[in-house]
Amino acid sequence: MRIGFPMGHAERMVAFLRDMVRIPSLSTHEQALAVRLAEEMRRVGFTEVWTDRIGNVIGRVGIGRGPKLVFNGHMDTVDVGELDRWPYPPYEAVVQDGVLYGRGACDMKSGLAAMVYAVKALLDAEVELAGDLYVVGVVQEEPCEGLAMKVLVEEEGIRPDYVVLGEPSGLQVKIGHRGRMEMQVKVRGKAAHASSPELGSNAIHSAARLIFGLELLASRLPSDPVLGPGTLTVTQIESQAASRNAVPDCCTFYIDRRLTLGETERKAMAEVQHIIRTEEVDAEVEVPEYWATSYTGYPCTARSVFPAWVTPEDSLLVQAMVRSVRETLGYRPRLGSWVFSTDGTYSAGVADIPTVGFGPGEERYAHTVEEQVRLNDVVDAARVYARLAVELLGAR
Repeated sequence: MRIGFPMGHAERMVAFLRDMVRIPSLSTHEQALAVRLAEEMRRVGFTEVWTDRIGNVIGRVGIGRGPKLVFNGHMDTVDVGELDRWPYPPYEAVVQDGVLYGRGACDMKSGLAAMVYAVKALLDAEVELAGDLYVVGVVQEEPCEGLAMKVLVEEEGIRPDYVVLGEPSGLQVKIGHRGRMEMQVKVRGKAAHASSPELGSNAIHSAARLIFGLELLASRLPSDPVLGPGTLTVTQIESQAASRNAVPDCCTFYIDRRLTLGETERKAMAEVQHIIRTEEVDAEVEVPEYWATSYTGYPCTARSVFPAWVTPEDSLLVQAMVRSVRETLGYRPRLGSWVFSTDGTYSAGVADIPTVGFGPGEERYAHTVEEQVRLNDVVDAARVYARLAVELLGAR
């Protein structure tokens, strides 16, 4: 079934995307964008549009029974950093030569726009789906991926049969990514006057020994043929002392650990604990918790552990995605994995829901001052999403 996407659709979709990029939507501050997204869903003609307890915006079309397909996109973005480093102002949604520049352009407001207008294409073609299609704009994905999807499934009761993530993939198909966990290592020393350091025990020096051991460990981590190697890097360090002429008695550092298939939280923790014992350092390691309050007032908490996932290449969902791209855009997409983490860590990694990724924009521009997306790619993504909905849900 071929579904039209006339020029008028493309123009309105681009206008909507530019509106979204112009609205700052840092994590826990997505309300203004949520209002605009819900407004566009209603304008397009979704059967139902509502906001759930954590602040996700949910739009549904369908018959209220049958299989469920969720198109997932996050509303929040990372901050912009130093404004003078941007070639174009991050919230002006500048378009040059068919490319839109700005924060959220590829990560991932373009995916959200394409998902909303895929529904517009289906409605205008009078396609009656034999199941339910949900477009969900989620909150707080950047700091705590999977949290909002967990609320959607476990508290709102929307458990889909399939999930499609609209994160940037260069219009190729992503079938998984490595897991992620954070670790906090707290090293204890003994305070003394800096003029007599031999009377104390410098917590920074002890932490440095652990960090060197971790660097050696990083070179020995296992690899997976689909997801690639596990990685480990120290990302932040801080110390505590009575003054700048005192030996610090506490040093804390944080580890970003990427887990490939077969690696677990327990294994990763044990590796760090082994280095602590080997170096005979007074230290402890733990997984920190994420704490925040949603713009709706919902209290959010989660341990900073996010499992790896892979959807098999021969699964119904992956094959349907491949066919939809091939029949809509005329090429067979490459199958691969993202280097970053997404809401798939919950949908596939925890809830075991078949999940796949496909979206406009390139990974290399996400979180950068050069963030951008080709507008033709946003149109193509919308066309593929519409075709996929029919492929998975059927038409009456």
